[in-house]
Amino acid sequence: MPWQKGGAFSTFLASLPDILAVKTFRALVKAIVQARRRGRPVILGMGAHPTKVGLNPVLVDLMRRRIVTAVAMNGAVVIHDFELAFMGHTSEEVEAEIDSGRFGMAEETGRMLNEAISEGVRQGWGIGEAVGRYILAHGSQFPHRRTSILAAGVQLGIPVTVHVAIGTDIIHMHPSADGAALGAGSLIDFRKLAAVVSHMEGGVYLNVGSAVLLPEVFLKTVTLSRNLGRALKRITTANLDFLPHYRPLTNVVKRPTQKGGTGLSLIGHHEILLPLLAAAVIEELGP
Repeated sequence: MPWQKGGAFSTFLASLPDILAVKTFRALVKAIVQARRRGRPVILGMGAHPTKVGLNPVLVDLMRRRIVTAVAMNGAVVIHDFELAFMGHTSEEVEAEIDSGRFGMAEETGRMLNEAISEGVRQGWGIGEAVGRYILAHGSQFPHRRTSILAAGVQLGIPVTVHVAIGTDIIHMHPSADGAALGAGSLIDFRKLAAVVSHMEGGVYLNVGSAVLLPEVFLKTVTLSRNLGRALKRITTANLDFLPHYRPLTNVVKRPTQKGGTGLSLIGHHEILLPLLAAAVIEELGP
């Protein structure tokens, strides 16, 4: 029905035609709401784009409301999350810097993140916990830390895991990069995520903005869980991105749910789609 002035968001959502992507959107909202009402996990797997377009406050809010109960991210998210907490903005123009050799050479980002990872691994922490603890321990240097997913994970006791491929992230170019620490920290986090996924029966996994790494990691955690006797036949998986990619559609939407469960796909820009999804779930769950 046409929009009427003064309506609520729930009224707007109910007014949408019940067809195609609206059906998928409503099915995902329902799955997330049911999972949380039943105490089942909602896991967010993400690439860097949601953070780069300003969605960290939305995602941290979902963590604080215990709607998102675990986060898995690639190494690029760590860099943008760190820089947001450190100086309130992130990202650089690659095209402007690549020819000069300055791209990715920010001294503080490379030095501090590699320091955090190396020290954290010595303490037995994965990369996610290590960087989150570092941000909180050096709070005066991170005036915008409330926007940090990594710091929120430590504060809230929510697993935030980081999964890296050596050479993909700018901090790997710095002299302080420690390959052994990066590998060990990522392995700790893989095992932590696998433990979360093993309890995902009745839960939801969202892949948002990762075209390769997180879909591969998620599929391996599902395989490992089933190998250890977890059936995972009543799960909902969803891919949210502005382009359809092979691995998310195959390794998140189709393969994990082919013998039980529901796989969903929504195409749209993160900066529009994720706030809409968050608002719909929050309103449906109520106070």
